[in-house]
Amino acid sequence: MSDDSQIVVPPAFIALYVPPGRIKPTESREFIGQRHELCEDMACMLTETAQTQLWQLGITEALVLERVHRGLQGGTAGLNAAEAGWIVHRLAELLEWADPELPAPTPEADAAA
Repeated sequence: MSDDSQIVVPPAFIALYVPPGRIKPTESREFIGQRHELCEDMACMLTETAQTQLWQLGITEALVLERVHRGLQGGTAGLNAAEAGWIVHRLAELLEWADPELPAPTPEADAAA
């Protein structure tokens, strides 16, 4: 991501890379921008899948989001736990569903990714 990029990375996403008690991210602006683009694309791509699950399975929005979250944490998506959570929150926002309550990311979950 170049300095003249028009993409604005939201503070909530940048916060994924700021350890508690620190103010600077642990990764470069370019890295964070690339990861944000990947996560935003993933959230957008999952909107149709989530709506289909809601309709076909007749389950609640919260359950759909929980299933998506579990799937993203499987390790094969190449995401860390914090990114998986951000995608699910963004997906809920895009679908205008209630913001889900997700478990806090753990270091063990990131080690598996």
